[in-house]
Amino acid sequence: MSEERRLDLMRELGAWAAVAIVVGTMIGTGIFIVPANMAQTVKTPGLVYAVWIAGGILTLFGTFAYGELGAAIPEAGGEYAYISRGFGPVWGFLFGWMHSIVGRSSSIATIAAGLLLFWGFLDPHVLMPLHTFHFTLPWESGPSAFVFTLAMPLAVGVIALVTFVNYLGVKLGGQVQVALTVIKVAVIAAVIFAGFALGAHPAAALAAPQGLVGGATVGGFFAALVAALWAYDGWDNLGLVGAEIKNPARNIPRSLIGGVALVMALYIFTTGACFHVLPFSKVAASPHVVSDVLARVAGSHVADWLTIAMIICALGTLNSSILSGARVDYAMARDRRFFRIADGIHPRFRTPGNALIFQACLASILALTGTFTQLFSLYIFVQFIFYALAAASVLRLRRKEPDLPRPYRTWGYPVVPVIFILGAIAVSASVLVEQPLRAGLGLFVIVIGLFFYRYWRARDAARPVA
Repeated sequence: MSEERRLDLMRELGAWAAVAIVVGTMIGTGIFIVPANMAQTVKTPGLVYAVWIAGGILTLFGTFAYGELGAAIPEAGGEYAYISRGFGPVWGFLFGWMHSIVGRSSSIATIAAGLLLFWGFLDPHVLMPLHTFHFTLPWESGPSAFVFTLAMPLAVGVIALVTFVNYLGVKLGGQVQVALTVIKVAVIAAVIFAGFALGAHPAAALAAPQGLVGGATVGGFFAALVAALWAYDGWDNLGLVGAEIKNPARNIPRSLIGGVALVMALYIFTTGACFHVLPFSKVAASPHVVSDVLARVAGSHVADWLTIAMIICALGTLNSSILSGARVDYAMARDRRFFRIADGIHPRFRTPGNALIFQACLASILALTGTFTQLFSLYIFVQFIFYALAAASVLRLRRKEPDLPRPYRTWGYPVVPVIFILGAIAVSASVLVEQPLRAGLGLFVIVIGLFFYRYWRARDAARPVA
């Protein structure tokens, strides 16, 4: 297809869909688990709130920077476009490479597997083993086993179904995202209402046990902050569909900032509801703290309803991840810096259909092999490096392209983006210290990407000019 006849993506996502992508991606299953983890780490209720606030503010600082980039460069691929524009195509490619090959595929597989895990609470047959494969790896002293369960092919089916919905049109995918996000927010609001209205815990029980007070360390605070940032993560997905947002100069900054502020408030109030119902020691020891809160105020029979709500939350996050993630594959393939199979716009539905199918196939392979957890953990390390690099693109482009139209300018420039950059680097550094093997593996994958970049660049240079 010649450049003149090339189809473009359609701007069919309005303000509500943009907010739903931000909120719907961020609110997954983290809020049901993270409060207990944070309580174990920082030891006092006050510090738990402080971690939520610190993580929320740092995330907001990131949205201020991304809001300027998204309004000025509303293109498919988000960070791929921002970093390429600011620091050159090789840096943008490295983000896209990690995002497409490791990050988004493993994220989709993880979300789908989590959804089936919740489904297994309602129907245990889903998690029953179908077959166990025994094998021996050269670097292991003993035999290993791989357990194949019904949940694995069902996870592939869920990925295929959600991909098909988004294949039929970005507008349809956006409408589904709005509906799922409304349900998510309603569920969280119901938990908050039940905790504060129906919970009647004695004031003395709300305080942390004396032995836990003051037990937190700086390292513990940062460990809890990493958990909070994981719960806040996903807000950057809006930039990935920048080419399909209506009135991007207005809707991208407003949806980013407003969506993160809403999620921050929901998280803080949900944590407050937990502390209002349960003693601090119970919150810290609970593997499913929100379930325990609802069981206390409404009885154990609500557990099934909460499980259904968690399935819906996972489904909303999965839809947003599939909708936005394929745009990076498409943008790189369009620029001839990726596998050609991911290029092209469907002539009827005007979606990156090839990229959606490519992404679904890669995620399905991971869902069937069960290796996605290891891949996703190593991606966290490089993800925050690219967060920092994207935010630094704001500073770079202010000097490199001072005349670039900027309908929205970063609030608090240059202090705010610099603080976010330092925070993102600190998160990556903490992962490097805590998990040096995983971090090193992430850097190894980046090095492999450089060889692919050289090959695709050389192939494009040898291509005859039309």
